[in-house]
Amino acid sequence: MEKRLTKKEIVKMLLKNNELDAKDEEELLDLLIDQPIAIDVDKQEEAKMTFSDKIADKVSEVCGSWLFIILFMVFLIGWIILNTFILMGDKSIDPYPFILLNLVLSCISALQAPIIMMSQNRQAAKDSLRNQNDYRTDLKSELILESLHDQMDAILRNQKRIFRYIQGLEEEVENEDKKD
Repeated sequence: MEKRLTKKEIVKMLLKNNELDAKDEEELLDLLIDQPIAIDVDKQEEAKMTFSDKIADKVSEVCGSWLFIILFMVFLIGWIILNTFILMGDKSIDPYPFILLNLVLSCISALQAPIIMMSQNRQAAKDSLRNQNDYRTDLKSELILESLHDQMDAILRNQKRIFRYIQGLEEEVENEDKKD
């Protein structure tokens, strides 16, 4: 019969590609085997969000919506109509080729892009943390399944021994009955 690997051996096998020192590896083994490891990534990230992070998320949420796109298109069309047809000639705030509008759009883009990138970077970090959590959870599940498999093997071995023992007793009783 093949030798079954222990939990620690399995974890060491899975971690041998990672560059962990002995202390970190031992802590990870204890964490995986003996303690609950699942965390709520959303709650953990929300707890350490700063005011600027919240603003960046809100700006990304608003600027990435269809409502924003539609309202912005209405604003652009309104600006063009206002300056081309309603306020013609010297009354126009921004005559064609709409240099002021271009300046406003450039400023909005210059501010909006980094704010959205901040939000995306935080989301990427959150996704990475979620992936690490999933890996640890999967690894612990694998360890638990391995343990259950070992326990089932032990139960089956004990059942076979008990079955052989009962068969031996039945044979003894049959032999005694034949003697009588």
